Amino acid sequence: MMTDTPAQPGLICLQGIGKSYQLAGQHLSILNDVCLSIDRGDSCGILGASGSGKSTLLNILGLLDLPNCGQYHFAGHDIFNASPDDLAAIRNQQIGFVFQSFNLLPRLSALDNVALPLSYRGVSRHESLEQALCMLEQVGLAERAHHRPADLSGGQRQRVAIARALVGKPSVILADEPTGNLDSTTAQEIMDLLLALNHDQQVTLIIVTHDAHIAERLERKILVRNGAVHEAGRL
Repeated sequence: MMTDTPAQPGLICLQGIGKSYQLAGQHLSILNDVCLSIDRGDSCGILGASGSGKSTLLNILGLLDLPNCGQYHFAGHDIFNASPDDLAAIRNQQIGFVFQSFNLLPRLSALDNVALPLSYRGVSRHESLEQALCMLEQVGLAERAHHRPADLSGGQRQRVAIARALVGKPSVILADEPTGNLDSTTAQEIMDLLLALNHDQQVTLIIVTHDAHIAERLERKILVRNGAVHEAGRL
């Protein structure tokens, strides 16, 4: 069982992170000597061209992939000493994911989609549904709780995805191009919602985006270029 390490600066602390792959006998270096600290309540945009390494960085931050070298501490946990079960528990309890393609289960209602992460924790169905409905109310979709994703607009589906990400009260929301499939008006509404949650509940917000207008609304801009990470600006 993983034990906590002494307190580290920031909620997320990366030191000397490197990630590479072997592909067709060739060594591909994706991230090199990445050092990054993110505090509770930060709002960060991760920017970079396609192939720059930003998606790999997001996967490492979200514990979906492990680096080859370096140190990673998440909320005091030493990720390199974590078992697969430990990592799954941290993802389930502390990280909420929001994706461009929504990733909702089509046969489930909005309510059941939002309740799903709680069922993985062993929360009773009654309690899961009660908490899920509260989250749908918070994102303004309680009246659509029993509709399936196919019966919802793109903006409504993304609100359901955000409610699902938030239902477990995570420390961090990781959003991968969350407005990429939305029109500009709906995209602004989704960003308003995410930033309100960041401001009001101090949920750390990390967004991968190509949209400069979205990046400008975030406190920090983290640029990934050729496998290196630079702080591009802080409001």
